[in-house]
Amino acid sequence: MSINRHRAVITVTLILSLLALVSVTQAQRKSPHETTSATINGKKITITYGRPYLKGRKLGAPDFVPYGKVWRTGADEATTLVTEGDLMFGNVTVPKGTYTIYTLPSATGWKLIINKQTGQWGTVYDEKQDLARIDLKVGKTAAPVEQLTISVAPAGKGGVLKLEFENTSATASFTVK
Repeated sequence: MSINRHRAVITVTLILSLLALVSVTQAQRKSPHETTSATINGKKITITYGRPYLKGRKLGAPDFVPYGKVWRTGADEATTLVTEGDLMFGNVTVPKGTYTIYTLPSATGWKLIINKQTGQWGTVYDEKQDLARIDLKVGKTAAPVEQLTISVAPAGKGGVLKLEFENTSATASFTVK
């Protein structure tokens, strides 16, 4: 076999292996995925997450977003937050970088958890890696939200991170350094 033909066989084998790996990852996913971003004060903030559907389930149910337990805040791979600038949530600083977002929902309030561990499956949570826990302002949505929706948008002199699911809206205001 010539060297060029051997290289071609190796290249095709590598490409097919990579495609198989991507197919396996996609097959493990149960929900569609989305990326949302905004540029605030010249710095881009991006969140990538899986978007589960309610499918008749309720927030707070023991088998679905249970109250009092850390939730992956999405589906499948851990939800990621990437920020090009330092974020200030009240008096809490989140330095520019890549993080994982979790939440701690309850019937009386929610907390946003910014975690330093990244690249893991969403259910792999290490509390020792928490950078911050931030109180979220919780309210009702205007209409039921069947599929988890996370957004980040400019607001006032900074921005707002918003999670909406079922009848719950949870928000956190921030500024960008």
